Amino acid sequence: MSKINFNLNVSIDDCANIIKTIGNEITPIIVSEPGCGKSSILKMLEADLGTDEYDFIYVDCPVKDMMDVAASIPNHTTKTLEYYVSSLFKLGNGKKKVIMLDEFMKSPKLLQIIFTRLMLERSVGDEPLPEGSIVFGTSNNASDGVGDSMLAHVGNRVCVLHMSKPNAERWNVWATKHKIARPIRAWVAMTPKAMRSYLDGDESDNPYIFKPTSTNKSFVSPRSLAKASPIVNAKDVIGEHAMMAALAGTIGEAAAKSMSAFIALEGKLISTADVLKSASTIKVPDDISAQIMMMFEAVDVLEVQYDLNKYM
Repeated sequence: MSKINFNLNVSIDDCANIIKTIGNEITPIIVSEPGCGKSSILKMLEADLGTDEYDFIYVDCPVKDMMDVAASIPNHTTKTLEYYVSSLFKLGNGKKKVIMLDEFMKSPKLLQIIFTRLMLERSVGDEPLPEGSIVFGTSNNASDGVGDSMLAHVGNRVCVLHMSKPNAERWNVWATKHKIARPIRAWVAMTPKAMRSYLDGDESDNPYIFKPTSTNKSFVSPRSLAKASPIVNAKDVIGEHAMMAALAGTIGEAAAKSMSAFIALEGKLISTADVLKSASTIKVPDDISAQIMMMFEAVDVLEVQYDLNKYM
């Protein structure tokens, strides 16, 4: 019998659905390479579950210490220690909690032990969470080389989910919805290798992506592309050279040069309004990159089927 290969990476939507469905019983730990949107899962759950029944709590694990979570405070009357939980967890209102332990595997070791009890027993120290509360964590792949580790006995008690990096098509759907600058979306559509992962295979010659062996701190990721949007939108104010320098510090030098050349094509574009005025006679640019940018403008502008038919 031939061996069956399973792709065990799941999308961010699948991750959110798994957390929502089983996160009150088992703790999913979502792992991916840097910048793929893990931290946005909490907002996705808030939009889906609503705030009437749940509190949504973000815990930035690497920057916390013991006093940020809970502390034993002396009771001088009884001469005992009483456990006081941080207000971060909002245990006083009785609402169910959705707690995200962001970058859990970068927590100080002592805090990993405290957070482990939260993940396994649904309690902050000795204080239980309301019934039905959801706990999940995020972190980077151990192979990313950014300091993530987890005790073996903890890994055997949680559900580690490997989140896939979105491809160019999927990212552009998100980017259009969130009004990311049009030239960036068009560049991604024309440069799909920028959304590849070092885990996909031999990407040693890919100048755009994150690589654990590289010393470059700036690279293309879903996060850095979104960060580049205000830079591109400000190009007429800051100038072409400053824009390229700022892009290089955000998405890497190779991507900045490629994207800047792409943005220079904007002068060849025909506006959607002009196309609609003379749809049957207007000359379409020969440059495929300019055509792609025109299409992204049309996606942003066209609102009715009649105009879409006319444009096409």
